[in-house]
Amino acid sequence: MSVVLLAGGGTAGHVNPLLAIADRMRDRDPADELLVLGTAEGLESRLVPARGYELLTVERLPFPRRPDTAALRFPARYRRAVRGVERIIQERGVDVVIGVGGYASAPAYSAAHRRGVPIVLHEANARPGFANRLGARFAAGVGLAFRGTPLAARHGLTEVVGMPLRPEIERLAAPGARADLRAEAIAFYGLDPVRPVLLVTGGSSGAQRINDAIAGSAAAITAAGWQVLHLTGEYRDALDSDVAGYHPIRYADRMDLALAAADLAVSRAGTSTVAELTALGIPTVFVPYAAGNGEQRLNAAESVAAGGAVLVEDAAFSAEWVAGPLLALLADGARIAAMGERMAGVGIADATDRMVALIERAVPGT
Repeated sequence: MSVVLLAGGGTAGHVNPLLAIADRMRDRDPADELLVLGTAEGLESRLVPARGYELLTVERLPFPRRPDTAALRFPARYRRAVRGVERIIQERGVDVVIGVGGYASAPAYSAAHRRGVPIVLHEANARPGFANRLGARFAAGVGLAFRGTPLAARHGLTEVVGMPLRPEIERLAAPGARADLRAEAIAFYGLDPVRPVLLVTGGSSGAQRINDAIAGSAAAITAAGWQVLHLTGEYRDALDSDVAGYHPIRYADRMDLALAAADLAVSRAGTSTVAELTALGIPTVFVPYAAGNGEQRLNAAESVAAGGAVLVEDAAFSAEWVAGPLLALLADGARIAAMGERMAGVGIADATDRMVALIERAVPGT
């Protein structure tokens, strides 16, 4: 039996792969003790206990980016967090730390290194974050979601494993699974079984520019013979429309069914979203989030280069762009079919198994 500490969280892009890895390890050896280290504020505070794992917390410590009072306090607060994780490692007899990035990962990596506990990490972004850049210096293994990510274990294994998927999406990636589920998906969302489906999503919080452009063009899209399943985001104003074939909803309770219905997607390019769309071979128009350090543009780069996706800058995605290039794409069924094949060629559907296999090779006996 091994005691495994999985560290990270904050966003779905960190929590979902962490839980996928934990679930697969639990399935493989139910005798293992799996602990999760996160923060009290992150998404993990709700999702981890709901999945049946013990959640241990550390203080949320954003790395300071400017010389202010918070920067002066950071070193002492970080040392305190590291000491707290060291106590967890000692008291619970932790054998290995598996990190996925996020606020809890950095002190976990530091504490594990100080205690001589092996580290394996997963990097979900094409541009790695601070915590995983730190952890890679000590890691026995590094699993990458994207080819070309500039991160490697200094003294261990580094492999492209893909992005561990939620179980329901992993099942949907099996040959023929999307086609088998399509009728249920169409009925669940009240869609027309004959018309092709354009799935539009800006992520769980929504994307105002995407919402405005699609809602303003709904009549033109449906006149082109398509229907729209538009996930506007749970924190956005609801969109009312009397356009037949346009279905705006805030949130998809069954995202697997939304993906099963999709013939083409318009989407942000977050790590989990890109991984799911590529694994399922869904041709996509990516509209990367303009803020941050450009990681969403990098996340989409491989599928765009392969011809499975089109990239449109956020500032350029407008009703005019929809009326021009998007409607032209919707009218070209052969191009959409070819994009789907190329998208599937980029995707990795068995990333969870690959990541667990990397852990086992990097740290024998886990």
